[in-house]
Amino acid sequence: MELVWGTEDFVITGQTYVQFPILLWDSMESCIPVNQFFRSYLLRGSIGSNKSWPSTGRALYDFFSFLQAHELDWRDVDRGEAKSLVAAYRDYCLVTCKLAPNTTRQRLTYVCKFYEFALNQKWVTRVPFSYEERSIKRATSFLGHLDASGNKVMANDVMPRVHKALPKYLSMSQIKLLLAASENPHHRMMMRLALHTGLRRSELVTFPYEYVYDPDKVAGTERNLRVSLDPFDGSGMQTKGSKPRDIMVSRKFMSQLYRYLSKVRGERASLSSIPQQALLLNQCGQSYGSDGKSLNRIINETGKRAGLKTNAHMLRHTYATQTLISLRRDPGKGIDPLVFLQRQLGHSSIETTMVYLHVVNEMADDAVLAYDDELHALVEEA
Repeated sequence: MELVWGTEDFVITGQTYVQFPILLWDSMESCIPVNQFFRSYLLRGSIGSNKSWPSTGRALYDFFSFLQAHELDWRDVDRGEAKSLVAAYRDYCLVTCKLAPNTTRQRLTYVCKFYEFALNQKWVTRVPFSYEERSIKRATSFLGHLDASGNKVMANDVMPRVHKALPKYLSMSQIKLLLAASENPHHRMMMRLALHTGLRRSELVTFPYEYVYDPDKVAGTERNLRVSLDPFDGSGMQTKGSKPRDIMVSRKFMSQLYRYLSKVRGERASLSSIPQQALLLNQCGQSYGSDGKSLNRIINETGKRAGLKTNAHMLRHTYATQTLISLRRDPGKGIDPLVFLQRQLGHSSIETTMVYLHVVNEMADDAVLAYDDELHALVEEA
């Protein structure tokens, strides 16, 4: 098997797709079933970003290479063996290759999506896996109505069970240490933008300066201002899946963003001969790379100076966790904290947002235990 990537000459319906995965047999002929799946799943399916192209391509390449090495036919879904083709590949990943469960799970996700596509195309009579009912733990403090299923979900039976660690976040005292460790005003504003909005790192580096304005010139007394993140407004803003969304920014922080834009950013902007749309600029006066890796490195190095291990995504987790704590302590009228947070973070499913509820509930457990210990100490002293 050979996995190659599309160049500028690779065109589908008149559009070029650079770095699009293409799977070839050893004869260098197209592996038609897989390549048709790529076109359907990556271009017309649920995948909204080309960042998933490499992982999808490598997963199918590895699976078909496994089948080829063991002289197996991907269409043999009724092979009569104890293990299905996909289960055998799962064990090969976990046992022989010693891959992490999460890595194996990601590969299996794409392989199973391929078989679902193949079934729809009638290339196979059934998929080589089934679904089983599994119990799940749900937090019900806010959204009890989500438990109507009786805490049961249908799960793919070939997927390895993975214990998903709760997101790591910074405490208020750690946030203070992190910001104090940054003497560079540009880096400090970068981290504050993440902590005040929960933006992803690709959203942070493309956040346009034209979204910032003087809040004193806006009528009204609202404490929060609405900012529309729109990938199609010509500002250069990028969001996951190119989905527009509105976020809320406090009036006070917008005022500080405006002060940064008018008093500080200009010095860096003057270093570039080409006007930059992004609010945050590097030391050459240019925008950071759209993948946000350089931004991540800055946050990581600043964290080290503060004695912390952190990155851009942890700042997003911090925003989500601390915001949920605040809303839980002082909920606004008619505001569902999880729904608000889901919209602010841009999660397509509220199930993703619910992980922060688990974090907050775990913190509550710690607080109860701490209170219990202190109460025992008082009784013993008496």
